[in-house]
This record gives sequence, C-alpha cells and structure tokens, in this order.
Amino acid sequence: MEITVVGTGYVGLVTGVCFAEVGYNVTCFDIDERKITALSQGRCPIYEPGLENMLQRNLEEGRLHFTYDSKSACKNADFIFIAVGTPENEDGSANLEYLEGAVEQIGMNLVRDAVIIIKSTVPVGTNQRMYQKLRGILPDDIQVKVVSNPEFLREGSGILDTFHADRIIVGSDDHRVGRAVADLYKPFGRPILQTDIRSAELIKYASNAFLATKISFINEVANLCEHTDANIEDVAKGMGMDARIGGQFLKAGIGYGGSCFPKDTKALEKLTEEYDYDFKILRSVIEVNSRQKHQLFEKACKMFGNLQGKRVAVLGLAFKPHTDDIREAPAIELISRLLEERADISVYDPAATRNTGNLFGSRLYYAENIDTAIKGADIVFIMTEWPQITQYDLERFPLLMRDPVIFDGRNCYDLSEAESAGLTYISIGRKAVNVSRNLENSKFQGLACRERN
Repeated sequence: MEITVVGTGYVGLVTGVCFAEVGYNVTCFDIDERKITALSQGRCPIYEPGLENMLQRNLEEGRLHFTYDSKSACKNADFIFIAVGTPENEDGSANLEYLEGAVEQIGMNLVRDAVIIIKSTVPVGTNQRMYQKLRGILPDDIQVKVVSNPEFLREGSGILDTFHADRIIVGSDDHRVGRAVADLYKPFGRPILQTDIRSAELIKYASNAFLATKISFINEVANLCEHTDANIEDVAKGMGMDARIGGQFLKAGIGYGGSCFPKDTKALEKLTEEYDYDFKILRSVIEVNSRQKHQLFEKACKMFGNLQGKRVAVLGLAFKPHTDDIREAPAIELISRLLEERADISVYDPAATRNTGNLFGSRLYYAENIDTAIKGADIVFIMTEWPQITQYDLERFPLLMRDPVIFDGRNCYDLSEAESAGLTYISIGRKAVNVSRNLENSKFQGLACRERN
C-alpha cells in the first residue's frame, strides 16, 4: 500500500508521519526544495511536540520519504492525500490556487489508477470540481476517484489528535471507494463516519464555526460579567457542568486566532452569500471576535490614556500555547496598535519569536525569558497561556517592573494571589484587582484615547 501526501505544511507533515508510524510506506511531496532537503535530513520545519522524533524514527526505518519531484511522488501511489493550504482571499473566500496547482501536478504525472483524498479545508462542491479538473487532464485509461477527508488537527497536539481522534470523516459518492479510504485508518482504531462528499466538506466548516461560536459567546458573557460584578470562571464552570453544553471552549479570553477558525468562519460566511442565505449567528461570531481582540488595548487606554513612551512587555505571541503559529494571533494586533501609540515594546514567547521577528523586525525587543521582558516595564500584556507564563512567580512582577500593572487576556492567575502580590491586575470577565491607584482621571484619559483611535 503506497501513500503519497502532497504538501508538507502542518497538516500534510503530521498526516504523512503518522501514517508511516502505523506501518504504511509514505512519500511526502512539496515544491519547496529547501524544506524537502531539511525534512530528508530529519529536521522538522514546524514546532510540534513529538513530531521531529517520530519523523526521524520513520526515516531511519525506511517507511518515510520526501521528494520535490512530482513524477516520482505519483509513480507508485495508490492513495494521494492533498494537504495544501487554502488561505483566505481579500473578500474572505477560500483561495484554491494551491489546491488547483496540486491537482494539475497529479493529473500530469499520474500513470496508474489512484484515489485522490482532499484533506484541505474547501467550500462545498470543491471535491467534485477537482474531479472534473482531473478528468480533463488524465487519459481515459487512468481511473481516479476523489474523496473528501477533512482534517481536525489542533496545532500543538496534532499527533495526539491523529491517534486519538474523536472521529474520522470520509466523504465519497462511491461507497466502495469511501470504504477503502476508511480502511486506511483502521490501525488508528478511531470512530469513522462515511458520508456523501458534500456533507463531509460542510462538516469541517460547521464544526469550526460552532466552536468559534462557543468562544465568542463566552466572551460576550465575560464582558457582561464585568458590568455585573459576576465572575466568568464561575459562570463558565456552572454552564459546562451541564452535559448538553460541556466545558470545552468556554474559556473566556481575547478571542480566537490561528490558521483555522478565522479563515474558516469567513469562508463559510462567503459561501452563504453565494447561496443567498443570511447566516446571522455566524456574522455575529466574527464581529464579536474581532472586537474582543482589542479589549485589553482599550482597557489600557482607559487607564493610562497616552501610551506613548510607555515600556510595555507582551508575554505570549503565538495564537495558542505549544505552537509557533502567529496567524491571526491577538498578540500581533495588539503589538501593531502599541506601535501606532509609539510604545517601547519588549516581547517573549517560547516558540514564536522568530516568526514575530520576521514580521516586525527591529521595532521590538525580543527577550529570551520573562524576567528580561518585564524588567523596567510599566505595563505587561499576557496574550498566550504558555506554562512558562501561567507558572511564573507573581512576586517577580513587582520586583522587576516599574509599577506592576498586568493586563491578562487569558486569565492565567488567581485573583487573590494577584492581589496578595500587589499587582494591579485586569483580566477578562473578572473583577479588577488593586486598580484604584491607577484610575485618577481615567474617565478623561479614556475619552482622549477613544478620540485618538
């Protein structure tokens, strides 16, 4: 059984390595020669716990191969997984350029019957269009089938999500072919749902949109908690104890980011427009999340007014812990606004510093640890709940900062502990701690900030 994976980004690489881990012979193809060279040498280009060790082991045992030659990638393949990016266009729709390019490469190089499995997140109807595209390229004596197999990997836990998936979705209008793809996943021992091809495409978008809805909903409740002096953590716990609701994705904060939720919710909204359907809840979810990302900045403006010249430390740059991905990360939007205010900014993240440096260059100071980042700071913003941050000794904030003012977008610390440490501590959906000494003229300053921004 020969498997080829087209695309060695996050999804493609994790997929290829995990299939090799359960015993398949896997070839991963990418047009990026430098990346393929590094992977062939056992060097992983992305930050994902456990992936590099698994990559090296399967290379050594001869089950995993990498190539940038499309002809050799297709030569012996029985199953070809396409896992290329589908980034958003300016109008929010899914950009299918990379997918179409991958399909063309396969069509020009396939020399035998094969099943093409699209893992990329695509709008409803895309798999069928890609089949028609292949049929227009391939000779009549080569038979192909196209199957939808959407991925549900979370960055930072991709291997875990592969081997312990809640479900595997296989969409095909040919039940026999769908069964053949489902059989590939038997070694993982996870529940498999076979559907028609269009339902499989929509399951991915609907799932991500629903999870995004839970996040935006709890953030709206958190904002209400701040007006009513309720505690969002107690409210969320009480809600989550209801089995009909569940506790996952009820963590209040500064909004979702990353490569999936923002892109997929916008793409789904664009799809509804094409079908002339007004998906009001989805539109509200997107609006709430966009607004939520600016909550901490607005709170700082209300407290300080003019942030020009303030020494500001931003702790956490990735959109979530255990990844180096800064796409749509709330920290990136915060930093952009702080730069507009001409603040003096230092940043810290265990994994995402390089990617942030590529974006902002010398306009920021990149600290190697939290102590260095916060030393002499007037304000600290916490944007990602890395263990290094959540487990940080709160007593060090007043020791190292000029005046320990913390804006926590991930509710990392216990309120009583923050108060005992003498911090001015402002979080999401919970009462502010020790703020009175920083609120002189705050009403006037807040108005000035709103007018400026």
